[in-house]
Amino acid sequence: MFDSMREIVERAEAAGEPVWRVVLAEEVDDSGKTEEQILARLGERLHTMREAVERGLSTDTPSVSGLLGGGAKRFEAWRAEGASVVGPFLGRVIARAQATMEVNARMGTIVATPTAGSSGILPAVLFTAADELGYGDDDLVRGLLVAAGVGEVIVSRASVAGATGGCQAETGSAAAMAAAALTELRGGTPAMVSQAVAFTLQGMLGLICDPVGGLVEVPCLTRNVSGAVQAVAGSELALAGLGFPIPADE
Repeated sequence: MFDSMREIVERAEAAGEPVWRVVLAEEVDDSGKTEEQILARLGERLHTMREAVERGLSTDTPSVSGLLGGGAKRFEAWRAEGASVVGPFLGRVIARAQATMEVNARMGTIVATPTAGSSGILPAVLFTAADELGYGDDDLVRGLLVAAGVGEVIVSRASVAGATGGCQAETGSAAAMAAAALTELRGGTPAMVSQAVAFTLQGMLGLICDPVGGLVEVPCLTRNVSGAVQAVAGSELALAGLGFPIPADE
């Protein structure tokens, strides 16, 4: 299990390999499973994530509380009409982050990435990258590996639980994972992947966990949207060659 981004970067650079390869090798050692078994399992998770996004974008059914429901579908229709000013990439990210969170609020099947309360961020970024930039499922599975490596580091050094670390722990972790995955998908170096994590985390620090009625709905959905957008921004900054002065591990 990785306990620092520095370790991941150093191992990747020493081997001349992308981050996903290093994470996959570590998972083989830790789990005793073959590469094929691990990749197949991640493919199943990717399928579940895609189903949740598609269901959320096509359903008006409200959550049991009535706080959420149909927002993702309405936003996607509005975006598709050309009303949005943020462009197709961020527009789709915003719609999809809502979609998974609405499915979660209706007690539907989602993938905790790393938690149910932050489950909208990673799929929003990955599936938008697939549609807008032409990545296939094999690419997205590699993105999941990169995200998993970042998640391991955060778990070992801090927490991904809102109950102990606030919303910054949940949505912050998910955003960092998504930023790292997107950066590697777009050809970023291992060092850029780590920089994307640093840029993204600093933009998410300070968020408390204050759910209305104790439900994972409000403001959780909106924070998934902002976390997904922050992930894209963090990736962009890293890919442009900018460096954040504080390392991701700190």
